[in-house]
Amino acid sequence: MIKKIAKAFMYLIVSLLGIVVVFTIAVIIFVKTSPQIGQKPKGEHLKEIKKSPNYGDKAFDNQIETKMGGFREMMGTMPDFFFGKNQSPVDSLPVKFGENGQAAVDSISSVTWFGHSAFLVEMEGKRILIDPMLGEVAAPISFGSKRYPYKKPIPVEELKNIDAVILSHDHYDHLDYPTIMQIKDEVGHFYMALGVGSHFESWGISKEKITELDWWDSVEYKGLKLVACPARHFSGRGLTDRNATQWASWVIQGEHQSLYFSGDSGYGPHFKEIGDKYGPFDLAMMECGQYNEAWEAIHMMPEQSVQAGIDVKGKLLMPIHWGAFKLSVHEWTDPILRFKAESERLKTPIIHPVIGERFSLGISYPQEAWWDKQ
Repeated sequence: MIKKIAKAFMYLIVSLLGIVVVFTIAVIIFVKTSPQIGQKPKGEHLKEIKKSPNYGDKAFDNQIETKMGGFREMMGTMPDFFFGKNQSPVDSLPVKFGENGQAAVDSISSVTWFGHSAFLVEMEGKRILIDPMLGEVAAPISFGSKRYPYKKPIPVEELKNIDAVILSHDHYDHLDYPTIMQIKDEVGHFYMALGVGSHFESWGISKEKITELDWWDSVEYKGLKLVACPARHFSGRGLTDRNATQWASWVIQGEHQSLYFSGDSGYGPHFKEIGDKYGPFDLAMMECGQYNEAWEAIHMMPEQSVQAGIDVKGKLLMPIHWGAFKLSVHEWTDPILRFKAESERLKTPIIHPVIGERFSLGISYPQEAWWDKQ
């Protein structure tokens, strides 16, 4: 009897090990053969990246110590993630795609928010997309985190004659392979954090259309100044490329107006440094959403987002990184409610446009509490 039990137990262990081996092999094959994963920097490209003062022994570093939370802390959020309430809207979100609002004026910047951290900026006759994650799934697999339903889909096919695309980092909720493949022939040039160009080259985009910038590097583009600035975050799309590419926030300076885009970031002294170097900004788009105490070092709490906007000397703040995906356990409206409350406490002007609403700085300041309609 004991021998039979032992034999059955050994059979179970061998079977489980076999399943693990097969699963591991399947994952490795998927990562190696799926184009959306991209390509880790290698060869001469990697040699150039290693010259960066922000590259450590084997990967990019943050300016200050940044702990992302251990396995125990991460696993502690799983029950809330799967069984928490109000993490997604109960109905399709209102949008205003195609409702152009104010006519374009060369001296005034117009901005359209697509939800999360994706924008179209029209500045001095140029059209710039920022972190154009316009797809339906923020993951390399179809059953990953899906976009909240919108009343109308994002009209990606209408994004024509794009002068430039700016990328903050390579996470799937910011760099979307299907979107890039759909718009690449309409884009004049791609600007991105150091190392991210490896993905684009693997996707068949010419090196001549790619410019990578290290922190504090700047470039002139058709009369605009683009500056890659520090952020406090991390990167990676596959199994072995954690922090192989850089992450950045961005300054866009024109003759008449100046914008700041935070990308993803935990709170840190870099915001004040950016404000001292390049502020004030007519609009500061500040990450606010997908936060949790377990990973506060890489995603700000809403109150910190407001303070960071003040630090960079934003005249007008806008909460971003919300309104599209469930990537944390907070209620989906928490980011805007907490950001709004803190801005009122500190008497800091903010805007919160409807998704797809085109607004012009200095002319329109969207303040509709559209999330209350859910």
